[in-house]
Amino acid sequence: MKLDLLYEIDVPQPWGDLPHPYDQREAEQRAYCDTLEQIRLADRVGFHTVWLVEHHFRENRSHCPASEVVLGALSQITERIRLGFGVTLTPHGFIHPARIAEKVATVDVLSGGRVEWGIGRSTPMEQQAFGVDRERSRTEMFAACETVVRMWEERYYEEHSEFLDFPARMVTPKPVQDPHPPVWMACTSEDSARQAGSRGLGMLSFSPARPLAVTASDIAAYREAAADPTPLTRVTTNKVAGYTLVHCADSMDAAAANGIWDAVDWWYRGLVEFILKWEWEALMPEPDQVAAAFPMMHRPIEEYDDQDMIIVGDVDRCIEKMQRYADLGVDQLLCYVQFGALPHEAVMRSIELLGTKVIPALEAYEPRR
Repeated sequence: MKLDLLYEIDVPQPWGDLPHPYDQREAEQRAYCDTLEQIRLADRVGFHTVWLVEHHFRENRSHCPASEVVLGALSQITERIRLGFGVTLTPHGFIHPARIAEKVATVDVLSGGRVEWGIGRSTPMEQQAFGVDRERSRTEMFAACETVVRMWEERYYEEHSEFLDFPARMVTPKPVQDPHPPVWMACTSEDSARQAGSRGLGMLSFSPARPLAVTASDIAAYREAAADPTPLTRVTTNKVAGYTLVHCADSMDAAAANGIWDAVDWWYRGLVEFILKWEWEALMPEPDQVAAAFPMMHRPIEEYDDQDMIIVGDVDRCIEKMQRYADLGVDQLLCYVQFGALPHEAVMRSIELLGTKVIPALEAYEPRR
């Protein structure tokens, strides 16, 4: 199992004592600078891929709306680590497929062919802001994916469909990887895992909010569908990647001193508060279902650690927990290391320990799947 990184570029509030935009700007600039320094270290110590999200309007949590810009910068300051779009918001209402083709291929050119491309359709909060039809969003996502790869593969591309009226044009640049970078899909349920597997797409799984048994069920569904796919593109990606919160320290006492439990609490509370504020009506309109839908609101934070939904601890503990993900069939574990108010120095130490101690142990481990 390979170790990757996932970055949302969190900018936790409060940003300052005064309600002034400059407080926000200073916090964002610091988060971006820290992100680049952390990923440069990850490149040196052997991480496989770094994935940058695309989210819009998600204050406090994810201030990364232009992943292609960050990945372009990383292409020039890293040497080996692969650069993942995790993911581009792909339905047509978000962006024209030609723009996706252009920006993903540009990063592939700048990086010498190190891109991984993930597709997704986001959630109601962003869909509503961009005027994306939620009921059609999955169909549009797959259609746009086919359009993008054909724009890469064909010298001149033309399409006249229910989604697009596009005259014959040469879409440039073409990616370095031939015929195109590997394609992944964001999966949040067993159904979406099957959808990805049946189309030959890699599976990007959301792990921190679900027990490992649920993740295992999704992986099984994916593998079953991926065994006999009808590929959406000419690159078949039969791999599973899952992400979760990860913090490796010299000891559990050191992790606690770094403020890990406050950071974990911030992440889970932020997830619930975001859904209740922005998406509850679209996802689940009955208020009395809150407790059933979000048991995390009533759990001790340490319980997530006990159930391996997150990975926190010293080197040996992190290795033990990660081996359980490998046993489930996870090919790449995306470590979400920059979250909450964890100090930059603590995140750097976590990346160093994961790279120098944990990655070699995982490379020597034979999963018991």
